[in-house]
Amino acid sequence: MADKYDVVIVGAGTGGASAAKRIAKAGFRVALVDGKPRGKIGDKVCGDGISKEAFDKLKLKYPKGNELERKINGFDLYSPDEESHMRIQGEGFTINRLNFGQRLVNEAVDSGAILVDNTLAQKPILNGENVVGITAKKIGTSETRELHGNITIDASGYYAVLRKAIPFAKKYGIETEVDLGDVEICYREIRVIKEELDRSDCCKIYLEQNMAPGGYIWIFPESGRRVNVGLGVQMLRGHPNPKSLLYSHVLTRALFKNSELVTGGGGVVPTRRQLWSSVANGFILVGDSACQVNPLHGGGIHSSMLAGDSAGGVTIKALEEGDYSCSALWRYNTEFIDLYGYKQPSLDIFRILLQSLTNEELNYGLKNRIVTEEDILKTSMGAELKLSTGDKVGRVFRGMGKISLLKKLNAVAKKMREMKALYKSYPANLKGLGKWRTKVESIYKDVKGLARSQAK
Repeated sequence: MADKYDVVIVGAGTGGASAAKRIAKAGFRVALVDGKPRGKIGDKVCGDGISKEAFDKLKLKYPKGNELERKINGFDLYSPDEESHMRIQGEGFTINRLNFGQRLVNEAVDSGAILVDNTLAQKPILNGENVVGITAKKIGTSETRELHGNITIDASGYYAVLRKAIPFAKKYGIETEVDLGDVEICYREIRVIKEELDRSDCCKIYLEQNMAPGGYIWIFPESGRRVNVGLGVQMLRGHPNPKSLLYSHVLTRALFKNSELVTGGGGVVPTRRQLWSSVANGFILVGDSACQVNPLHGGGIHSSMLAGDSAGGVTIKALEEGDYSCSALWRYNTEFIDLYGYKQPSLDIFRILLQSLTNEELNYGLKNRIVTEEDILKTSMGAELKLSTGDKVGRVFRGMGKISLLKKLNAVAKKMREMKALYKSYPANLKGLGKWRTKVESIYKDVKGLARSQAK
């Protein structure tokens, strides 16, 4: 059984649904394929937080009604000993992930996309070095079908079923595997506590290398007395079980005494820079499958929607011109970098340094404001981590006990600036990727050397 579409999209999450909506709205025939039944699409283990900026950029209506859990005005970042914390301002929302996901899917279908739910993509269909569709299987049956498309979009999440099955992917700059050191494995629960949080408009993040090695603990407010509580760890070989850590170190707090479990589950997210390239002939990657999340906190709703919308625009132009080549789709790489991706590698560098620090160093850094709230806010928005001349003197005196840490921070800040400049000059085509990539890898090598020396 074979069906012909202009575009086949695998994954109806925030990225896939955003792409489907834009392409279908332009009048093209779109198949939106997802392994979940329609009523469950959007249900995903997640911190459920998203910035107001994401809606503004995409001109989307803010969440309300059963989509909205809570309006957020920032987050509190706590040191391991919890004696110091920073309040980082920023407007956003915690959302009901299922209901918000349902809105996006419904908008895609209302725009003309054809939803193929309860169906698993198995592998790409190839014609030479061109992706021309997928083979898929209906869950619970032996029914297999082919869905052909001029362009195929893989928005299937971290496991990236199509990306890993394309034999020529690396030739086009697409990495098929992700290093486990660049991945977080998480467990989270939605719980009803006895009393509302003391600051119910702020998300709470706790850094603690013993309880959450290479990751963090989060407590995010939802509606009423509901909270989203979770824990992520770096997915290195032999990593501890995040669920066990959550139950041992977090749910034992007085806040959760006699709390009621609503739902729980685990997930995996890549916390690193985006792929070298996210396109090949007839093929585009969106969201987690392209490693497009924020490397510092693993949030990916904002970036995946931006990427999906961008992929939709690039796809429309390719369809109109009848050119589905890597060259025709390359604009997606550069457009995503301009929209969001330019800051990912710099944040990735900062993430690598943070994962190398001890609890003692994290306590010291937050207590003495070696990096201030303003530094973190600006850096998270893509600005340079830059210590001004006036600040340096005061910070050095405050940091006399950890002068080596200050030196490392300055060295890393310099590398972050170099990386940002490199990504601002991302190559205009595949031909220039190799030389540019070598420069990026050189910076990463230096940063990992700094992190290893810091860890000693």
